[in-house]
Amino acid sequence: MEVSKLRRGEIAAAIGGLLLVISVFLPAYSPSANRNARVAGGRADASIWDANSISRIVLLVAALAPIVLLYVIVRGHQLSWPRGELTAVVGLVAVTLVVWNGIIQRPGEPAGQVGLTIGWFVALIGSLAVAGGGAVRASMSERRRKPPGVL
Repeated sequence: MEVSKLRRGEIAAAIGGLLLVISVFLPAYSPSANRNARVAGGRADASIWDANSISRIVLLVAALAPIVLLYVIVRGHQLSWPRGELTAVVGLVAVTLVVWNGIIQRPGEPAGQVGLTIGWFVALIGSLAVAGGGAVRASMSERRRKPPGVL
C-alpha cells in the first residue's frame, strides 16, 4: 500500500464524495410561506433523503466511487481503462441527477413554490468535485495504443 501515489484529483474526488454523503441528509428543499406549498408531504424543509426516493440511493452509491478509486490507486491494481475514468462518469451522473432534481423537476407541490437550500448546493459542489477529480486522474494516465486494424 503506497499512499504516496495519491494526487490532488483523487483527494478532491474523495472530499467531494464525503460532501455528497453529507448533503443527502442536509435540508435541500424549502417550501415557501404559502400554506399550500408542501415538500415530502409536509410544510417544513426537506432533505434529499426525505424528498427523493431513488435519487438518494444513486447519490450515496456515487459517493462510493472516489473511495473505490482511492483503494485501486493505493493498492496498485491494474485496470483495463484509465484510473479515474469510471469515477468521472459516475460523478457526471450525480451532477445530472442533482441538477434535474433541483432545477428541472423540483420535488414538492407546487414546484414553483419550493426553494433550494444549503443541502442542494452542497450536493452540487460534491458531485462536481467527484466528476472533476475523476477526470483529472483519468487525464493523467496514458491509453495503450493498438496497432491499426485491431479492435
